[in-house]
Amino acid sequence: MPRKKANRGRTPSGAPNPIDVHVGARMRLRRTLLGLSQEKLGELIGLTFQQVQKYERGANRVSCSRLFDLSRALEIPISYFFEDMPEEVQNLSPVQMGREPPQEDLPTAETDPRLRRETLELVRNYYSISDPDVRRRIYDLAKALSERGEA
Repeated sequence: MPRKKANRGRTPSGAPNPIDVHVGARMRLRRTLLGLSQEKLGELIGLTFQQVQKYERGANRVSCSRLFDLSRALEIPISYFFEDMPEEVQNLSPVQMGREPPQEDLPTAETDPRLRRETLELVRNYYSISDPDVRRRIYDLAKALSERGEA
């Protein structure tokens, strides 16, 4: 029986596995919310900023031991990396893709505003406002503007 070529969990097109992309996006979100640069996070876990960059894009897969180090450096439980994972992404594990190839492209930072740097910085800045009343007024303003279509 011929051996199947290892795809290292990538999609049939060779793109990174959507689960790895999700984990990387969660890593980037938390790093940004903490105000850490890729370089600083790399120093905390013994990597270069280029390696952190590859993890955040999903280009390189994060090993279990590295995920453990990341959870400690980012002060979060390991489960954080898998939270808010859409069901369509959950269904694209390497085992699932071997059974049924993905039918559509998944969101990227270009198509999903939640993954954009601007969004991450906005959230970080919002939570840095110490006065809860001011935060609430900003929230109410943003909500009112979006409901009027002026956001």
